Amino acid sequence: MKSIIKTISFILLLYSSVTTLYSQDLTQLVAQCAANSGNVTYLKDLIVKLDPGTPGGAPPTARFAMILSKNAMYRFSICTAPTSEGDAVLQLMDMNRLLGSTFIQATGKEYPYFDFKCQKTGVYHVFISFKEGKAGEAVSVLSLVKKF
Repeated sequence: MKSIIKTISFILLLYSSVTTLYSQDLTQLVAQCAANSGNVTYLKDLIVKLDPGTPGGAPPTARFAMILSKNAMYRFSICTAPTSEGDAVLQLMDMNRLLGSTFIQATGKEYPYFDFKCQKTGVYHVFISFKEGKAGEAVSVLSLVKKF
């Protein structure tokens, strides 16, 4: 009976250590991403972990809805975890209209962030995926650049 209790205790200790290490890595990635955003006011972070997509299928995508205010300049930053198989891409949408992206498909150019000047208060949607549907972890940081 004592050996069973010791075994269970060891497993719980091991699990809590792994969970703590994982959350520290993501916390550090959020801090790094926020620091790379420049001289802005931190508002919110989004943490994403996606499995790989199926061949021929749509890439897995995390979707977030948020309310943005009129007459404000926002910065959307994205940071991919070093252990990820793919590079994270963040897109900002209003209904079916693309308003900003960290990856420009026509040129193949990637950006760590983009700024968005909000013209109307409303619900906007953030989509985060990984290029070619690969698996990965990423964090996004929403920051306020300035109000008009």
